[in-house]
Amino acid sequence: MQPRIVFVTNFPDAADAAREIVPSDFEFTVVPAKSAAYLKAMQDAEYLVGFVDWLVDDALFEASPKLRLIQLLSAGYDRADLAAARRAGVPLCNNGGANSTAVSEHAILLALATSRQLVRQHRAVAAGNWRGNSTPRLHELRGRTLGIVGLGTIGKKTARLALAFGMRVIYYDVERLAEDREDALGVRFRLLRELLREADIISLHVPLNVSTHHLIGAEELALMKPSAILVNTARGPVVDETALVTALSNGTIAAAGLDVFDEEPPPADNPLFGMETVTLTAHLAGPTFESNTARVRNAFDNVQRVARGADPLWIVPELAE
Repeated sequence: MQPRIVFVTNFPDAADAAREIVPSDFEFTVVPAKSAAYLKAMQDAEYLVGFVDWLVDDALFEASPKLRLIQLLSAGYDRADLAAARRAGVPLCNNGGANSTAVSEHAILLALATSRQLVRQHRAVAAGNWRGNSTPRLHELRGRTLGIVGLGTIGKKTARLALAFGMRVIYYDVERLAEDREDALGVRFRLLRELLREADIISLHVPLNVSTHHLIGAEELALMKPSAILVNTARGPVVDETALVTALSNGTIAAAGLDVFDEEPPPADNPLFGMETVTLTAHLAGPTFESNTARVRNAFDNVQRVARGADPLWIVPELAE
């Protein structure tokens, strides 16, 4: 009997990409999460692949006695019960940076859209209001300072894109680069409070965990320039959303570009929806056509590694020790 891969995703492109490249020596089953078919398939599954961090708990391991690897298609894993995975001894791996290009491009997209008031301009033109009574104040990226919080794979790619626009790039990360690596990338380290005061645009690229929950709150927002823009393509709760609404309402900061929210999907009465200074997307920074293929390629590479007795790549740091 061939070893079974159970594949769970809400993105049809990812499922289609997976069917195209799944190794032929595995049984491949695509099922909806928590369905009867899923529960049956997991009884003899050796590999669980998909956007499945929210499925990782003791019940999963009890129902899946043959499980050898949980391979996420996402970079984040904040909903996974890491203690349960540690007890079960099953590796939990993220996507190995497969969506890093997509997310870094999206961060720059949000920086551009807010700097040029793209959504406001679109609405005005579509309503037949060519320029109204005045031209809005628009800004270029060139010459501005980008502050990157979290200089992992995505943060580094965001830095390279920003440098191509002629921006100056500073960063904060708990793991500081050596000076020669900073020189090679073209970035400079700042402590978080320094970065918040100095940057014109701040882009967040940290995982969500205990240390980063509400990393940006009222105190941090108050340190930012009144002209500053906050971009979040990481996880919603990295920012205190209530404090952000207040800061945008009273002019503490100028604008925000957000792909993620405290609650997803956000409720219809979310005050961010009525703000002209905010550009919003629906947690879609990562899932592009290209990144969906890269995700499943990395996933099946890891599956094959484990199948031949090698250690998997991209084990989440908390379980890699």
